[in-house]
Amino acid sequence: MEIIRYAELKAQPWRNGGGVTREVASHPAGASSAPGTGDGGWDWRVSIAEVSKAGDFSAFPGMDRVLTVVEGELLLLSVDGAEHPLEKYRPFRFSGEAAAAGSLPTGDIRDLNVITRNGVFKGYTSIIELSKKRAHPVFGGQLGILLQGQAAVTPGTAGAGQAGVEPADAAPAGTAGAAGTPDGPTTLARYDAVVGSDTDTPEILGRGFLAVVSIDPVSD
Repeated sequence: MEIIRYAELKAQPWRNGGGVTREVASHPAGASSAPGTGDGGWDWRVSIAEVSKAGDFSAFPGMDRVLTVVEGELLLLSVDGAEHPLEKYRPFRFSGEAAAAGSLPTGDIRDLNVITRNGVFKGYTSIIELSKKRAHPVFGGQLGILLQGQAAVTPGTAGAGQAGVEPADAAPAGTAGAAGTPDGPTTLARYDAVVGSDTDTPEILGRGFLAVVSIDPVSD
């Protein structure tokens, strides 16, 4: 079981000084954005950004984006001249090629970004409310990110052998991680990410909200 600890992720300041980004995971692992391009050769990336000033977003040609406000009240996002008010926990999909800019009418925000290469992968973000009575499994090809509340994760067996789910070795690989205890619950801090698996599938119990990021390969 792999846990990517948010506290261990390196903050990368934006060129325009408007915020910082922490990369949670990418594929191929270790790929980074080339200066001025926004594309360092990776086919997908999951990151969390702190936005403290209005300004333009970096362009990602050939990419698809899903952005979700996870802290703060509102991001007013302009995409190719059309304004979209993005409220907390409401994922929004748009083209990485679009001219995009954000303003902060209610103050600083934090957002979760899922970026995938068109024709190779498709990314999805779902926000779920956790339960102390029913564990939520995180399957292969998924990341479970604790957004709010208190939760713990244990290895389980849910979903083993399910058809249509990516095998364990295709699960997202993070840029930083920590092994959980093999036979007991591991406490999650805010924004920690659990890497999914289809063998000994991690299961999360608690109170609060969880983002489930799914990275699906695109069939030919």
